[in-house]
Amino acid sequence: MPSFGLEPDDVTFSTMIDSYGRAGNVEKALCLYDRAKTGEWRLDATTFSTLIRIYKVAGNFDGCLNVYEEMKALGVKPNLVIYNILLDAMGRAKRPWQVKKFYQDIIDSRLSPSFVTYAALLHAYGRARYGDDAFKIYREMKEKGLGFNVVLYNSILAMCADLGHVEKAVEIFEDMKSSGIKPDSWTFSSMITIFSCCGEVSEAENTLNEMFEAGFQPNIFILTSLIQCYGKAQRIDDVVKTFNRNFELVITPDDRFCGCLLNVMTQTPNEELSKLVKCVERANPKLGYVVKLLNEATDLFDSISTEVKKAYCNCLIDLCIKLNMLERACELLDLGLTLEIYTNIMSRTSTQWSLNLKSLFPGAAMTALLIWMNDLSKVLEAGEELPPLLGINTGHGKHKYSEKGLANVLESYLKELNSPFHEAPDKVGWFLTTKVAAESWLESRKSTDAVAA
Repeated sequence: MPSFGLEPDDVTFSTMIDSYGRAGNVEKALCLYDRAKTGEWRLDATTFSTLIRIYKVAGNFDGCLNVYEEMKALGVKPNLVIYNILLDAMGRAKRPWQVKKFYQDIIDSRLSPSFVTYAALLHAYGRARYGDDAFKIYREMKEKGLGFNVVLYNSILAMCADLGHVEKAVEIFEDMKSSGIKPDSWTFSSMITIFSCCGEVSEAENTLNEMFEAGFQPNIFILTSLIQCYGKAQRIDDVVKTFNRNFELVITPDDRFCGCLLNVMTQTPNEELSKLVKCVERANPKLGYVVKLLNEATDLFDSISTEVKKAYCNCLIDLCIKLNMLERACELLDLGLTLEIYTNIMSRTSTQWSLNLKSLFPGAAMTALLIWMNDLSKVLEAGEELPPLLGINTGHGKHKYSEKGLANVLESYLKELNSPFHEAPDKVGWFLTTKVAAESWLESRKSTDAVAA
């Protein structure tokens, strides 16, 4: 253009930015946008819709909002296309409050929402699990005669699965079929998940059969849901049968599937546990090895006399600490609590939470302390309050055969952790701290862990 004595104007810049954006040359499009702003050219709504779309595809959702604000500052009025892109972007960002704001802007601007608008709203509310808002949009679309496709139905059914809206999901599923929309594998997956979570075995099985009739095979998500369903119903043979389907369908069990198996094991009668241990061993040999060890540990504690169970457990945990196997130490301590080898380790009153370690060996005591600290952090993360006082009781800590009692060992470990617990001068074997000091320490540990990560 300059070679012909012409300079690009606002129309030229708008066209070129839009063209580069559609062609996927983001860098060039944004470069031209900066040049247009410097030259104070007036860009049209089409150009801004392209720019917002560029940022949306890149996952830069704040960039979408920045362009929107720049557009308004330049006096360009947003059209429905721009609002639809913003609704989709904010939905992907899981910012339903901004979705609501933009939808209200559409209404205030007297623009008529289109199918694309409603689809973006439904997806956004579904992702954010805003059930009431999603159902409201669903009803509006039905009232206006806007046709649904399988993707939209799947979106709202997936939300129903996450929120446990069984009756609503059944209603929508039946409406889908009566509307002539054929369910796909994701549709059936959502429905089976819904029935499985509620333990409705026959409904889950009927839906699975319907899925087979429609020509679909179950995937890993469906098999995971079925295992959960059969587990709740204590139908362990069906759990095993469903597990074997993985290999018939050439599906590799993933971590979530194995986690579901473990969860089922916690609800399974002891006499049937061996069936599931074999499944876990086949799905994940390393995990199976750990489960088998725990199972054998349980058998061990069942076979020894009551008076030595605590000593055995203490020594095994100490050995794990010695070998730097903290996870195994935690597993053994948890097993000890489950089998009631250890009792009353953690206690709570309205004014004080305590960790009672006086019956533990040093390794077990440190393991219990780490678990307790983790529990306290979870309490804070959940927005709950700690009591005014927190204490750790080690007993007198001066065993006549020990050169270094538990109190001394723990005091050294607490200093190493830079904890606010200090030995109480008037209560032998107690280490105390206040709520404020504990909260500050736990927050500082969380920050340190985040930096380390």
